[in-house]
Formats: sequence, C-alpha cells, structure tokens
Amino acid sequence: METLRKWIDHSGMSDPVGYAAAMAGLPSDVGALNGIIQGVLVHSDWLTDYGLDESLLSATSRTTLPIADRLADILERDGQGLETRRPSSKRALGTCRDFALMLCSILRSQGVPARLRCGFAAYFGSGWEDHWVCEYWDSRAQTWRLSDPQIDEMLKARYRIGFDPTDVPRQSFLTAGQAWLDGRRGKSDPDRFGHGEVTGAWFVKVNVVRDHYVLNDRETSIWDGWRAALPSKRVVNPEEFALLDDLAADPEQPLVEVVPDWLA
Repeated sequence: METLRKWIDHSGMSDPVGYAAAMAGLPSDVGALNGIIQGVLVHSDWLTDYGLDESLLSATSRTTLPIADRLADILERDGQGLETRRPSSKRALGTCRDFALMLCSILRSQGVPARLRCGFAAYFGSGWEDHWVCEYWDSRAQTWRLSDPQIDEMLKARYRIGFDPTDVPRQSFLTAGQAWLDGRRGKSDPDRFGHGEVTGAWFVKVNVVRDHYVLNDRETSIWDGWRAALPSKRVVNPEEFALLDDLAADPEQPLVEVVPDWLA
C-alpha cells in the first residue's frame, strides 16, 4: 500500500497547482476522462485528420508542458469547463505524453494511483512506435492497467483498434524495459522498435532510460533531445548492457543518472 500511495502524490509536472478547481467534479470513470481529454487536446501529428492546418505547428508543439501550464493554455483558448468538448480549432496541441499526463494528473487528484509509462505501441502501424500511456491502479481488480487517452474514434477507425483504450492489452503496448529484455532474449527484433525512421536497440535504450526517469517523477528530461544525437552516436556499446538490463528489469529503482550519448 505504501508503494501505491507514492503514485497518488503529484510530481511537479502533474500538479495542477492553481487549476485544481478546473478538475473538480470531473467523473471518475477512466473512459469518460479519456473522452474529456480528447475534447481539449489534439495531437500535433494528426492535425489534418481533425481538419486543421499544419501551419498551426510551432517550435513548442512537441514540448510536454507541466499540467498547470497546459490547463492555462486550454482555458485561454476556451474558458468553458473541461468537460465541454471543444471544436478541434480550439483545442491545445500536444503529443501522446500530454494526453497521458493529463489523465495521470486527474486520477491523482481523485486519489487514484497513476503514473506515466514510456514504451512502444503496436497499434499505430506494422512496427512498434515510440509512445506514452497512463498506467493506473484498478482497485477492484487489484492490478495496474494501461489507458491510452489519445485513442479516439478517428484513430480507432484508421488503425482498426478493437480493444478498450482504458485497458490496453500488454501485448499491444510494451514498456521500454520489456521491449529491451525481449530484444536481448531474442524474442523480438529491435529494428522494429523506434520513432519514424529512427529504430533499433539504441532507440529502445533511449526509452528504457526515459521510463526509468518517469518512474522517478522525471516525466521530461534531457533524453527527450535524442534527435540531436548524430547517427554515429546511435549505438549501444557492450559495456552499457549490464546497466540497461538492470534498469529494464527494475525501472522503479531509485534514480540512476545516465548521460546521453550525444553529451558523453
């Protein structure tokens, strides 16, 4: 129980600060919360699918904001309550991590243990795509479940997603640590894991570190700057295997600071 209580406490990123009242009165049903989040956020990678022009993108469109800043942006665009579904043009732009962070923040505010997880989703194409979801504690079943608040009706139709987004199957989303260990054991091909054209064991390593960091209340970190790594730096050296195996097997262990390749 002490471990679970840890995931009710807000981090600096999940704390709504002065916007706690905006969350008050929201339903406790995770599916309903997913729908509310979809009504205030739009993913920057699918703007045209929601009838928006890509000219709306800015240098910060892929920057995960603290939830207090995100709520400020949402309410500045449209001052109605969060439960009021906005037209796409009045929603804030974000990424999968913003969707997951908002659900995490709401659940923690309701006393439900919740946290972000970094890993890979198999439901956005033929490979395993870099992705973030919210993991929350189901007190009735006494188990952790994965919820992907980004999956709306458009994405369900486009990618033929048939599962319940409030209970993403573990075979459809692998945490970064599981993906790393599966690769090390020969159960999966690391080259099928990544972000766009950047795939392979090196990118899995990036997410192993990010998942370890997020489980130590570091939802964002210098590792988010992985795009700055030169191709020659995108390798995993054998001397790194022991540490990565350890972080992958026990991502909740106390924080281990890992220096990014491109800064070493």
